[in-house]
Amino acid sequence: MKHLFPYRHLLLLMVLTLGGCTSMITSRLGNNLSNAILNQDDPETVKAGAPAYLLLLDSLIEGNPRDATILIAGARLYSVYDAVFVEDAERGQRLSSKARGYARRAICLKQDALCAVDQGPFTEMLPVLGESRYEHLPALYTYALAWALWIQRHSDNWAAVADLPKIEAMLNRVVELKDDFEEGQAHLYLGILHSQRPPSLGGKPELARRHFEKALRHSQGRDLMIKVEYARHYGRMMFDQALHDRLLNEVLNAEVVVPGHTLSNVLAQRQARELLRSSADYF
Repeated sequence: MKHLFPYRHLLLLMVLTLGGCTSMITSRLGNNLSNAILNQDDPETVKAGAPAYLLLLDSLIEGNPRDATILIAGARLYSVYDAVFVEDAERGQRLSSKARGYARRAICLKQDALCAVDQGPFTEMLPVLGESRYEHLPALYTYALAWALWIQRHSDNWAAVADLPKIEAMLNRVVELKDDFEEGQAHLYLGILHSQRPPSLGGKPELARRHFEKALRHSQGRDLMIKVEYARHYGRMMFDQALHDRLLNEVLNAEVVVPGHTLSNVLAQRQARELLRSSADYF
């Protein structure tokens, strides 16, 4: 489950609510700051600056513990910072636990019935998940991603890995409610999940491919990381070097400066080069 998280979500401080009232100045600052980071072409600058905003969100959550908007922002920022920049395993476990905790608090505020069964058997969770509505989407989507990262960081715990079907079910519910939510990012993660096992072990490669293609269609080619993950997971699982190399070369030949995707695209090109360098040895 490596590289499961969307780099373009590095900072989501779109609306910060203070004392129960939305501050126009704070909201405008959040929008401007988010756009500046998403359009940054130097990931090292973002890596150095992001921890300050982790602390900022911690302080806002402490002051507004029942504000789902801020909890979602905190869960996303911690998840993506951990997935993109943290290499130390022990630290990664701490950060992923905080992200999951924030995300679960948000879903408990938005859909308390799901919160009551999420830790129980899958069969009890599924019908409640079917009651999720459009207004639950941001919390549901964020919880799925934060939980998936937590599982990735605790992959040596079989009890944790056993909850992967719950993640898949949540993402399936997201696309049922809005197929192009977050420009199809839920399809990207479903593609990755369905690429974890080869056909000989019960995997569903064609289902994975359909999800990757939907993600590409919804993003209209702006998000180059989708092609990188498509190559990394599906191309390598199926030993399809032609597809693998074609996708990665398309990433390298694409324009990286795209509003809202520049940071992600710079990182995508770096990873595409690494994957291409190992292509001959892998295949």
